[in-house]
Amino acid sequence: MVRGWHGWLGTFNGVVLITVVVLPLAALAVWALARRRRAAGTTSAWRTSLADVGIVYGTVPWVWMIMLPGEQAGAVSGRVTVVPLRDLLTIFSDGGPLTATVQVVGNLLVFAALGFFAPLRFPALASVPRILVLAAGCSVLVETAQYVLRLDRVSSVDDVLLNAAGAGLAALASRRWWRDTPDTSTDRRPQPAPAVGR
Repeated sequence: MVRGWHGWLGTFNGVVLITVVVLPLAALAVWALARRRRAAGTTSAWRTSLADVGIVYGTVPWVWMIMLPGEQAGAVSGRVTVVPLRDLLTIFSDGGPLTATVQVVGNLLVFAALGFFAPLRFPALASVPRILVLAAGCSVLVETAQYVLRLDRVSSVDDVLLNAAGAGLAALASRRWWRDTPDTSTDRRPQPAPAVGR
């Protein structure tokens, strides 16, 4: 039973399979949230519901995968790389182009859903620089957790850069819909009617 659960929860393939299996549940969550919000009179109920579920569904599996412990988790000290591009060059030289491509694409996708949906959900985040800062901050937290928890993974500045870049690119991809984002920051109180001259 333990081995079976580990196959589902403790491997990359297991996480991917779970992500695919729960896709219908994510769609159902969007529908239920939108219906509830429409009944409450919320504007853009479908948009906000899709964004809420999209952020969670598109981010949690990636964070889950990069937090999976390595074979020597707890037995070795955390490793840190703070020189930009050093890890990428090492992967290219040791693992080859295919391994490096998988590594780069995977890191670009970690916070891509956050970058795509956050500006649609939160008007204050409808800015590429803000998304870059948010994604970089989240990435630093994840890399720090990897180090502190001694997961036998490398905490690298390259991962932070790629995670932030992926979120920024995803934000650019959703930019055409930013202008339709409801602006909840403006004062929507009724304005007095202009005085009519006599």
